[in-house]
Amino acid sequence: MQRRPDDRGNTEERISGLELTEALLSIGLLIVTAKLLEGVFKRFGLNAIVAYATAGVLMGPLTGLAHPGPSLEIILGIGIFMLFFLIGLEELDIKGFVAAARGRILVAAVLSVTISLLAALAVTTDTVIDLELGLEFTHALGLAGVLSLSSLGVVAKVLVDEGRVNDRVGVQIFTVVILAELVALFVVGFSISEHIHISGSNPGLDALEVLLLIGQILAFAAVTWLVSTKVLPRVIVWLQRFLRVPQLSFGLLLGSLFLVVVAAERAGLHGSLGALLFGAALSTLPYQVRRDIMPGMRGTAEGFFVPLFFASAGLYLSPDFLELPPQTIVALVFLPLFGKFLGSIFGAYVTRLEAPFATATGLMAKGVAEVALLLLLLQTGAINQAVFSLLALVMLGYMLITPLGISFSVRRLKTPKQAVPVGEIPSSFGRFALEGIQVNDILDRSRSHADKGMSVKTFAEHYLLPEQNDYVIVDEGQVAGMVSLSMLRYLPRTEWDDTPLERVLRDRVVFAYTDEYVEDVLQRMTESSVSTLPVAERESDEFIGSIASTEVLEMIVDSAKGHEI
Repeated sequence: MQRRPDDRGNTEERISGLELTEALLSIGLLIVTAKLLEGVFKRFGLNAIVAYATAGVLMGPLTGLAHPGPSLEIILGIGIFMLFFLIGLEELDIKGFVAAARGRILVAAVLSVTISLLAALAVTTDTVIDLELGLEFTHALGLAGVLSLSSLGVVAKVLVDEGRVNDRVGVQIFTVVILAELVALFVVGFSISEHIHISGSNPGLDALEVLLLIGQILAFAAVTWLVSTKVLPRVIVWLQRFLRVPQLSFGLLLGSLFLVVVAAERAGLHGSLGALLFGAALSTLPYQVRRDIMPGMRGTAEGFFVPLFFASAGLYLSPDFLELPPQTIVALVFLPLFGKFLGSIFGAYVTRLEAPFATATGLMAKGVAEVALLLLLLQTGAINQAVFSLLALVMLGYMLITPLGISFSVRRLKTPKQAVPVGEIPSSFGRFALEGIQVNDILDRSRSHADKGMSVKTFAEHYLLPEQNDYVIVDEGQVAGMVSLSMLRYLPRTEWDDTPLERVLRDRVVFAYTDEYVEDVLQRMTESSVSTLPVAERESDEFIGSIASTEVLEMIVDSAKGHEI
């Protein structure tokens, strides 16, 4: 008996409904288990990503309650873009990269990534050691790039916890990792985009196509940067004034993210690279602006997409990697590890950086980006499930061990801490410790300020503080101007007793306000080349005190030691 067309349609609808039901069951089990395990693992000081992956293993390979499917794959794909957007937003420091991309630190970072990349290529290709992985060169390059990555977020957290925020060695380690991470990410982004670019044409690498692809990446990054920093924030603010729609900025930002992903795909790049660039562009905005245009983004990501993403990664973990030849397992685990450490040590010693061992240990840090990129390579068919399972477990091991290694190497430093000016500290360093802290939270309202009629000599005897260059001067309780020690150098000491401060102060003053975020105030200090700003109430413009960069750095260190702010 022949089945009627409407019967076939009903059958397809039932199958589709069944797939959706199974996907919802898998999603619910994964998210609930992931968040519960996160709370349990946190009590033992274990990383949340390890908890999420463990949830995937429990619900998938061990019990079979959850498994990948077409509907889950779509949601997982959205999660990939959300995750790379957050990595770009929170970990990439483009301003720090531009400021630090010179001198010995740049050479050390490039040497580290180059040697690490070559060591990884020795095992991912069949040129030096044939492990019979069967990877095309672009796939091998992408995998080698992942193995060469360093995690800025892990390094920053350890340095903040160890009180090395304003220490010269701490800033050096942080800056080297900034450069190394961006160089390695460019290699990975190039390789996955090159794979897409040549997938529909003749396989292989053509010099002209490579140059064209690099040009496409740079052009797309420039356009994304311009639109994200100059156009999008103004459009959102303008629309909020006139439309007054709930969660307007969240919807516009989320929609813009997906449009950027599509634009990247249309330009021949991978969508995850577009999401990464979009997040990196928005990371340069002031904290207040980022906070205003992204309500709900962090909650949606941390409560849904990120746990689901890494729990789904656990679904793909399997014991298949045990079937790999022993020499393949040993080579994939230890040769990239040895090459990365050798490259880091070599780069630090050749360029004569301070604390080379601690710097090399910092470059060994691994974080969420590596696991995300491995899953991306698995989904694009670049690597098989056995290789993914092996390397994902290795990365989880890195995430557990490297923070301990960095802490140990930093603590054993024999050189005393040397403070650096706030202008030399990468802006993203403070971001990890200052998020959500306002000026009003740390302002000392009892501080006295010198009067403009006071002599320079009296001021120098009673008001000068170590490591502070700029001072607020008042006139009857109101700000009269600022005095910098650099100005006093041009005044002969014989005239200090007879010279009032009003003759050497500068009356053009930039203010901070009590409701501003400290991160934004530090950025304004850097842009204005000052170390202190007067603070006023926004509504009344009443002067109530001052804030210095040295106080902020001391607050970060005290917070890292467990003291209340």
